[in-house]
Amino acid sequence: MVSRELGVSVSTLEIWRAHALGQPAQDRTWSAAARLQAVIVTAAMDETSRSAWCRENGLYLHQLQQWMDSATQSLATPEEARASPSQTKDDRRRIKDLERELRRKDAALAEAAALLVLSKKGRCQALRTND
Repeated sequence: MVSRELGVSVSTLEIWRAHALGQPAQDRTWSAAARLQAVIVTAAMDETSRSAWCRENGLYLHQLQQWMDSATQSLATPEEARASPSQTKDDRRRIKDLERELRRKDAALAEAAALLVLSKKGRCQALRTND
């Protein structure tokens, strides 16, 4: 039935299935639901049990921690996700410094372009007077 739906022969499906089952667990991609389920299952475990679970499922502890952090962050309220006032102040100061530097570099570039144009004009006039 699946082979007819996909338009693929049964033998090809069997080869694909064998290949997928033969892959190490860490090479398999985890869906969002499977990652959330892994976080839920391992949340109450101690470090040893969690490590054993990760080994059985072909994961590293840091991957599981990243998934947990991601789930927590996506559930955060907008107030929790907002930057702190000191962080905002630092960001504004950094933006101001970067804008100042950009204006300085723009002015230097304009000056260099003007000097280049003037030097080309000077060379052209020198060539005309020599002819």
